[in-house]
Amino acid sequence: MQSLFEDSPEYTQRLKTPFVPTKVTLAEIHAAVPKDLWKKSTAKGLYYVCRDIFFAVLTYKLGVFIDPFVQMLVMNHGLPIIAAKLVKAALWLTYWHWQGVILAGWWCLGHEAGHGTLSSRSWINHSVGYSLHTFLLVPYYAWRSSHHAHHKATGSIERDENYVPRTRTDYNLPPEQHSHPLDYAEIFEETPIFTLYRMLMMQAFGWQYYLLTNALGSPNYPPGTNHFSPSSALFKPHEREGIIASNIGIGAMSFILYLYTKQVGFSYFIKLYFIPYLLANHWIVMLTFLHHSDPSIPHFRNKEWSFLRGALATVDRPLLGWAGRFFLHNVSHDHISHHLFSSIPFYNQPEVTEHIKKVLKEDYNYDSTNSARALYRSFSECCFIEDEGDVMFYKNKNGRAARELGSFTSHATRPSLAAALKPDL
Repeated sequence: MQSLFEDSPEYTQRLKTPFVPTKVTLAEIHAAVPKDLWKKSTAKGLYYVCRDIFFAVLTYKLGVFIDPFVQMLVMNHGLPIIAAKLVKAALWLTYWHWQGVILAGWWCLGHEAGHGTLSSRSWINHSVGYSLHTFLLVPYYAWRSSHHAHHKATGSIERDENYVPRTRTDYNLPPEQHSHPLDYAEIFEETPIFTLYRMLMMQAFGWQYYLLTNALGSPNYPPGTNHFSPSSALFKPHEREGIIASNIGIGAMSFILYLYTKQVGFSYFIKLYFIPYLLANHWIVMLTFLHHSDPSIPHFRNKEWSFLRGALATVDRPLLGWAGRFFLHNVSHDHISHHLFSSIPFYNQPEVTEHIKKVLKEDYNYDSTNSARALYRSFSECCFIEDEGDVMFYKNKNGRAARELGSFTSHATRPSLAAALKPDL
């Protein structure tokens, strides 16, 4: 049985195998996926939306009943005070966990709406996506814009929008041939407790920090880049009305939360909304970080980047097991197929994954490592990349990469693979 603290066999094998870009073509992958999987059903898409809303409302109603229920156990059944506190703590922890997961599922459905997979009618996608994301204080149109840019340039060091690796120069490290272990220790060495603290801060507030500052986004943007300014460098002029609409929605939701807090009290606002909101953000940061930050996965500079190589430079993970499939709508289980075919509805992506696995074979990246272990591993080992080189792997705090690059025919020496087919974005 695999330990919770061990790397998976798939990950270990990947590290032992020098990386060579796939020889499979985009045309071969497209040919492997049945055309009926592209079909969108508005009824089915809205069913998932209604289902998630139902579970959130049901869980909320049960949360409201926690304190009166425990008080009833004390008053009517003589439950000792210490036992009552333990029961109350267990019930609130259960509520926070599941409501956080359910609301993260709302974010996933809003993400799918942004890709247009809930319905063939764009107004339905935008209405649902805007509503779900606004409830979670996410600027729907703003994040949709930067996320689409991410899909167009996944894995590109120069053009990707999310979790872009920082370089040796960014950390003011000396050139590799002149570096010393102390140079790395000065920048990256820290106690496990402090590493855990930084990781927890990222999980709790990383999502808001990214939206406000574009942290770990493209370093090519000027200081002050964010997802709320209509004139931000992230957006094109024709997108600015959508950015304003996103801000108006978040302003309205903030006012609703203010009125809600006045009605139920600050304590219940924290317990019923704010803590699940933070936990939903935790799952959002965790799944997106693990999709694209891994010691075994390459990043490409322009000369070697292609849509296919970037789309395959991610990892499928069984995050939260059955609950990840049910509530997070396959977002981590089938992330590679999502990058290859982001217009295919999420409920068809498991079948797409099975088809592309048969074509990709050893080029398909899967990792069953416990997600908490994988998160700590990536957080502590994905430190920086070199300034030079066209296919790069993260280096750790000792200046070493976990995976080697094999020999292959460079894009620079043959006609571009830019795609016989137009990439599905």
